[in-house]
Amino acid sequence: MRRRLSDVSRPARLASSGEGLGQDELALAARNHGLPLEAMRHDVTPPGLHYVLTHYDIPHVQDDASWRLTVGGRVRHALDLSLARLRAYPAVTARVTLECAGNGRALLAPRPVSQPWLVEAVGTADWTGVPLRLLLGEAGVESDAVDVVFTGADHGVERGVEQDYQRGLPLAVATGDDPEVLVAYSMNGAPLPPQHGSPLRLVVPGWYGMAHVKWLRDITVVDTPFTGFQQSVAYRIRQEPEEAGEPVTLIAPRALLIPPGFPDFMSRTRVVEPGPVLLEGRAWSGRAPVTSVEVSTDGGLTWQRARLEPDHGHRWAWRRWSSMWSAFPGEHVLSTRAHDAAGNRQPLEQPWNRGGFANNLVQRVPVFCPGPDDTA
Repeated sequence: MRRRLSDVSRPARLASSGEGLGQDELALAARNHGLPLEAMRHDVTPPGLHYVLTHYDIPHVQDDASWRLTVGGRVRHALDLSLARLRAYPAVTARVTLECAGNGRALLAPRPVSQPWLVEAVGTADWTGVPLRLLLGEAGVESDAVDVVFTGADHGVERGVEQDYQRGLPLAVATGDDPEVLVAYSMNGAPLPPQHGSPLRLVVPGWYGMAHVKWLRDITVVDTPFTGFQQSVAYRIRQEPEEAGEPVTLIAPRALLIPPGFPDFMSRTRVVEPGPVLLEGRAWSGRAPVTSVEVSTDGGLTWQRARLEPDHGHRWAWRRWSSMWSAFPGEHVLSTRAHDAAGNRQPLEQPWNRGGFANNLVQRVPVFCPGPDDTA
């Protein structure tokens, strides 16, 4: 009997109670990678350490010179742009923190079966490119336009649906200048690496990573809300499968700690010496500027305010925070949480949803401080 796409592409599911990671999840974890948390010491993440999520395959681009970006749909003048033409537009560089919408998914119970992120699906880069509003302005958006749809060159099948990766943005976001959406061709001053969307990608400051379409090849303006798979099926916050759900959009506030001391190889438990210990990390939010960061050294029973550095003009990038801790012998759990100007803060208990999206549960870092009687 002939197999169908639905036979090789399973529906979304939740892990059973006590079910460990399956071979399918391990295969995803091997393809994709998170940021080593010690790399948060870099203001700008080196490309090889920046988190990566690739839905399908990394497209093979034989020749950047032949790559075309088309702009069409509900516009007065369709555009067919080469990379050389795009680089002739006024360039803008923005420092932007990207976070995967599923960051923290593997910590939920029951666990949504998908890419098993812990908390490392994040990174910050200087992205250079053309403001999207300039391209849409040149094309001349029609008065009945509603959404702008972005199509990447990555092609695959998901839950039985064969597709190019596509996402849409409301017209007001796509044409806005605060933040300014970029069609980017450079990361940290160099051409985009293949895993980060070479030769073109979208950068949407403040939005979760699913909006930053990689290997961008087409922009289409439409007069009805976009309902493609990645928009209306995949990235929705649902409690039940049949719900329409709420769309995943702006990044929820999060602070992460650079783990202090040194780690055990398997458990990743940190070991610190007694005495003063510098605790530091990064905090960000796509919903509003971060206003404060708190630190706990007793598993969340008490909290102390940390020192939060200014954003140094980089509104859409993470901010450094720091705090001193006087470590004493014993076992400890360190945590940190961020607050933003809209009144959002990280929860101590994570609200659950079927996709494991927008999960910003407070981080927990086990630490062991040896005393004089502790020996190897």
